[in-house]
Amino acid sequence: MYKRYVLITAARNEEALIENTIKCVLAQTLKPVLWIIVSDASTDRTDEIVQNYADKFDFITLIKNIKTDNRNFASKVYAVNLAISKINIDYDFIGILDADITFEPDYYEMILKEFDKDPKLGLAGGEFYDIIDGKKFRVIKSSMSVRGGIQLFRKECFLQIGKFTPLKNGGEDVVTEVTARMNGWTVKSFDHLLLEHHRVTGTGGWSVYEAKFKEGILAHSMGYHPFFQIFKSFHRLKDRPYIISGILLFAGYIWAIISGNKRKVSKEFISFIRNEQMERMKKLIVR
Repeated sequence: MYKRYVLITAARNEEALIENTIKCVLAQTLKPVLWIIVSDASTDRTDEIVQNYADKFDFITLIKNIKTDNRNFASKVYAVNLAISKINIDYDFIGILDADITFEPDYYEMILKEFDKDPKLGLAGGEFYDIIDGKKFRVIKSSMSVRGGIQLFRKECFLQIGKFTPLKNGGEDVVTEVTARMNGWTVKSFDHLLLEHHRVTGTGGWSVYEAKFKEGILAHSMGYHPFFQIFKSFHRLKDRPYIISGILLFAGYIWAIISGNKRKVSKEFISFIRNEQMERMKKLIVR
């Protein structure tokens, strides 16, 4: 079993959370051969905290990315791509790890065992929970989808995908997982591997209401089928904030149509993802 994996983290002003993430990686029964943490123009103690650990552990590298643009998902992708360009060792797997996530000491050992079981598994991750006011809330998703902050790729799959695509409103994780499936790879989340996210998913500096609305815009940008978006919005009525989440998700999608929002992906990508979505809906309806 090949177990050499590399991690990449893009962090901006994460002094309150990043140390817990670092401690989780250090506690792993199988540690990465390299962990590049890009401080994306942080103005708090993020650099100091990371450097303190980098001085003690050879596999941790801090890169300071000095920029002046506002925080958005595109800036995260630029930081991740910068880290990718700095990798100078061989590896078998490469993963993205956000700076606000915690997990069990055997997480990476267990997920690498799942890759061993299935040679076509190209992208994997665990079950994702948001921690809000000390309470755990499961982030609803398809089992064939992996949250961007915990995506772990088989090297061959990652090289086929290429670098991450910078998108202002996010969606680079959707692009990577769909592209992986288009290339014949399996993408899967495993519900026996749990991770805790200590910030509401998708906020990225916005309010939760803005994030839900922007998620609807993103769905249009990715070419989601209108019927699937209606179904998804209805399903999201039970997300926090209750009822409002589903309404804002659908409102963002409709606003994108009215405002002439441009697609961010190819026609082949849209055709593929819509076919997948319709098949998923058929299976749910037949149940």
